[in-house]
Amino acid sequence: MEGKAVKIPLVDLKAQYAAIKDEIDPALASVIARTAFVAGPFAAKFEEEFAAYLGVKHCIGVGNGTDALVVALRGLGLKEGDEVLVPALTFIATSEAVTMAGGRVVFVDVDPETRLMDPDLAAAAVTEKTRAIIPVHLYGRPAEMDRLCGLGGQHRLWLLEDGAQAQGAIIGGRRAGTCSSAGCFSFYPGKNLGAYGDAGAVATDDDELAERIRMLANHGRLAKYGHLMEGTNSRLDGLQGAVLSVKLRHLDQWNQARRKVAAAYRERLSDLPLKLPQDHPGHVYHVFVVETDRRDELLAHLNENGVGASIHYPDALPRLKAYQHLGHKPGDFPVAEKLAATILSLPIYPELTEEQIDYVAGQVRSFFQGA
Repeated sequence: MEGKAVKIPLVDLKAQYAAIKDEIDPALASVIARTAFVAGPFAAKFEEEFAAYLGVKHCIGVGNGTDALVVALRGLGLKEGDEVLVPALTFIATSEAVTMAGGRVVFVDVDPETRLMDPDLAAAAVTEKTRAIIPVHLYGRPAEMDRLCGLGGQHRLWLLEDGAQAQGAIIGGRRAGTCSSAGCFSFYPGKNLGAYGDAGAVATDDDELAERIRMLANHGRLAKYGHLMEGTNSRLDGLQGAVLSVKLRHLDQWNQARRKVAAAYRERLSDLPLKLPQDHPGHVYHVFVVETDRRDELLAHLNENGVGASIHYPDALPRLKAYQHLGHKPGDFPVAEKLAATILSLPIYPELTEEQIDYVAGQVRSFFQGA
């Protein structure tokens, strides 16, 4: 890439669209021609297809991933003051959904290797008020569901998977989102399976839970009127359903391409003073996150040289101003706090070329070798 200005984004949605334009454009035109904009046949078609892909009985499309968590928690029967265990390192949507559903967030520190909820610390956090656990398959890496399911069974707790970054990830031969009471997904545009706007879904095998969630997401009704409860307005729209149906056909291939990019990074960066993400056979690498005590310097170097590196996430959730009322002190969540100060995300997407991978890795190498 010598002799020309280089710009490698963290995610390249333009490249993805160019590759599937011939499928996307007619799909969108079909929705517009039938004016099937809110719910309707295109949303229903995707729900059926995603349920079949996951291997579950029900998929309920909703407006976004946060709503998916909220209606799932409400559908399970979460009551005011019920405690829900949430990892201390993830996006705030996971914890704010608990509050929105009436529960009380209880943060659990993460494992330094997986960067996901530590099952031992989760066990220690269970009280008589605990009602649910929300493991997050962060960065596309499956959580330790065997141990967490065992914990849930021991204490009769609901498990609700946050699969916002893990569409297509595999856990013991099953898809992420199918190893609990329900799996919640975001289809924000940058996800492994992303819409062209906000969208989300809840997946479950529980018939009664699916019916309650569908009602809660649609003003507490199944038919046009005859509301059985108060709900909310969170429905998958037809345009997003059509886009997601097209993209679902490519998801496994795209995830495999992400794994190849991750392997290429490992090959090129393994000898540097940089901690690389722990691999897992079911990992789908929504983000490729490395660790270094010189994170901010490396980030500046990469950005200055056209590499769209970023940080996921710069604060442990308990350290946010939004959670000051919980009274946590620095050091209460040492692993999450350390990770928040040292993690850095490198560009990763299926369309990333060998030349681009070489350039990103070369810039990382030049930073450390020039130190």
